[in-house]
Amino acid sequence: MERRSIDPWSWQDELDFSQAVEVTQAGRIVYCAGQVAADADGRPLHPGDMEAQYHCALDNLEQVLAQAGMGLSDVVRLDIFVTDIPAFHEAARKVSARLRAAGCKPASTLLGVMSLAMPEFMIEIEATAVK
Repeated sequence: MERRSIDPWSWQDELDFSQAVEVTQAGRIVYCAGQVAADADGRPLHPGDMEAQYHCALDNLEQVLAQAGMGLSDVVRLDIFVTDIPAFHEAARKVSARLRAAGCKPASTLLGVMSLAMPEFMIEIEATAVK
């Protein structure tokens, strides 16, 4: 598989995402459902703490990807739904180092929403991964 980031500008580099990601010769594609800050029984974790929820949602995403034999470095699309955009930006300053370390710079969209599946959830992350 070959991957190429398509970035006609540079402003997105500070935010750790690509405007587009081209993938050729991909063998497998995995579409992940939205991951939230929930334990193994689906109970919400870290109410009111965006940074902790972001890490937890990424932990859950990594578990799903691992079951498919993939990791964060294989993610080419990341859609993030949040109930508080300013809180997300504050958390992202710290959490983005984790994505950089994993080699994860996907095409990405951030969406502010009124609510998620449970009122305690502040963030939900959908991903597409290729290998």
